[in-house]
Amino acid sequence: MLVSMIDLVVLASGGGTDFQSIVDTIESENIPARISLLLTNNPHAYCISRARTHDITYKVIDHRGKSRKEHETEMIKAMDLAEPDLIVLAGYMRILTEGFVDRYYGKMINIHPALLPLFGGPGYYGERVHKAVLESGMKVSGCSVHFVTCDVDMGPIIAQKCVPVYHDDTVESLSQRVLNVEHRLLPDVVAAYARGRVHLEYGKAWIE
Repeated sequence: MLVSMIDLVVLASGGGTDFQSIVDTIESENIPARISLLLTNNPHAYCISRARTHDITYKVIDHRGKSRKEHETEMIKAMDLAEPDLIVLAGYMRILTEGFVDRYYGKMINIHPALLPLFGGPGYYGERVHKAVLESGMKVSGCSVHFVTCDVDMGPIIAQKCVPVYHDDTVESLSQRVLNVEHRLLPDVVAAYARGRVHLEYGKAWIE
């Protein structure tokens, strides 16, 4: 069966290792997808260098000095020109408004460094997530890919992967172990979406 190529827009704010994992997997595994645009709010983000290396179009839309509405209006204009079939939040460090989320509901996904619905929501990002996991005494952590909704990190979960939590773990060691798994899970979900295998119905998501 012939599978059509889908266009991706990736949003990132920092180093872009999750972005890189998608790029590498598309190039090495013949995924029917192309990244039409990398969008970042950080003019100094290293993900820009990654986009340049792979000749991927990128745009910086700095949020500083703008209202949230002004910033998102600029984002929407740039994203809609790229005509994305899927929008991937890959370390994008801004909470999006209800109007923005509703506009792209069902075709915007996010990667979160914990097993949602645990350790998610406002305030849970980056090292804060792993610190909370360690303080809780949990023996397992991981990452989740979910559809984005107005409730931060609470959208329908598409897929998850687990990692063990060891007694001598630090925030840094646990973070790296989770990140390694993120770099496999996120491209896998993108590949499944590109092949029409990700489904969303009645508030539940799954991979066929």
